[in-house]
Order: sequence, then structure tokens, then C-alpha cells
Amino acid sequence: MAPTGLASKGMGTETGAIIAGPAKSNEAGLTGLRSTALPLGLAAIVLAGWQLAVTLGNIPSVILPSPISIAKYIIERYDILLMHAVPTTLESAAGFVLATLLGVALAIIITYSEIAREALYPNLVFFQLIPKIALAPLFIIWLGIGSQSRIAFAVFIAFFPIVISTTAGFASVDKGMLRLCRALTASEWQIFTSVRFPAALPYIFSGMKIAITLSIIGVIIGEFITAQAGLGYLIIFATARADTEISMAAIVVLCVCGLLLYGLVALGESIANRFYSADNQ
Repeated sequence: MAPTGLASKGMGTETGAIIAGPAKSNEAGLTGLRSTALPLGLAAIVLAGWQLAVTLGNIPSVILPSPISIAKYIIERYDILLMHAVPTTLESAAGFVLATLLGVALAIIITYSEIAREALYPNLVFFQLIPKIALAPLFIIWLGIGSQSRIAFAVFIAFFPIVISTTAGFASVDKGMLRLCRALTASEWQIFTSVRFPAALPYIFSGMKIAITLSIIGVIIGEFITAQAGLGYLIIFATARADTEISMAAIVVLCVCGLLLYGLVALGESIANRFYSADNQ
């Protein structure tokens, strides 16, 4: 009788697993659908309310153009918007990459050198408290009116969150794990590549997601001050002519470019997590 009971118990477990599998899959699918539908639904409600307010309130397009008119302008003049979007996107990406490299490098130095940590960390916090916009004209004076000044300014305002988050990630590693690695005669490089860096990845990418938005802001501020192309230049040019429709269209395109860059960072995070998960298996 015992084998029969065990067999029945095993069959019950397998049957439960078979039933639970689709249930978990359906639950995950509903969660993913909700996370997509809710933001899109809220955006649709806001746009509909905006359109109704402009139409029923007879608001002039100089004050606030309707979403439909902005969409028409984007479709009709996409070539001009694309021409200005390219330099803004490339400079933002360049500033972000440099800020990431600088931020991670400084975080490594702060983590492994107590003297460097005591010397650098307070100064980094101090420079972060300086109003960034006030320094933008100085970058123009130092580096000229070209893309170098805008990229440098983007790096200046974007690297700080990467330093802070990466340093916190390196410090979050379990001390017992580090002692075990050293007891097994692992080198500091092996500990860094196999323990510290994988453990800090969530922190690093959290800082990178903040940095990509700050990099875009830095480039736009630079384009506001001095530029002959770019979405920031287009916004200033349209504002001077009181053409709010062009300004809003440029802002919409800027948001799309920002979402694309943010999506690339999120994609990189997913790839990195899968890579290190595969190595752990």
C-alpha cells in the first residue's frame, strides 16, 4: 500500500505543478499587461482632456496648441525635427557614456582607497550643491561654442549619481563573502570581477538611468546658450518667434529621444543580468 500512496502523492504533486504553471504564467501576463495599459491609458486620458480644453476653451495656439495640431506638425515637418534631433541625441549619448566611465572609475577609487574616499567624497558633494545652470556659460568660455562644451557640461551634471550609486553598490557586498574569497586566496581583481561588480550592477544601472536624463538636460541647456542645431536650439528659435507649436513638437521629439536612450539603458541592464546569471549557473 505504501508505494501506491507514494505514487498517488507524487501524481498529486505533479498535477498541482501542471495546474500551477499556467496559473503563474497567466498572472505574469496580466501583470505585464497592466504595467503597459495603465501608463498608456493615463496618457490617453490626459491628451483627451488637453484636446477638449483647447477646443472648448478656444485657447489660441500661441498659448497652447492642441495635441492634434502638434501631431500634424510632427508628421508634416518630421525632416526638420529629425535633423535637429540627431545632434542632440548623439551628444547626450556621448555625455552619458563619458559620465558612466568617469563615475564608475571614481567609485572604484573611492572604494579601494580610504585616502581617496576622504579626499574626493566631500568635494564631490560640494560640487553637486553648486547650481549647474550657473556654470553652463563658463563651459562655453572654456571649451568654445562647439559640441565639446555641451558634452562636457552633460558629463559634469550626469556623473554624480553614478558615483554615489556605484559606491553604494560596491559597499553593499556581504563582508563574509569577501572574507571567504580572500581565504580561498582569490586576488582583488578576481573578487572585483566575480563578486563586487556583479553585486553592484543594480546600483550602477540605477545611477545610469538617472544619468541619462541628466545628460539630456545638460545638452539642452548648452543648446539654449549657444548652438546652431539641436532640439534645444529649435525650442529657443521657436519661442523667440512665439511659435508654440514648433516648441511643443520639439519637446515631444525630445521626450521620444529620451525614452529611446532610457530604453537602451534598461536593455543593457537586462543583458548584463542575464549574462551574470548564466555565469552563476
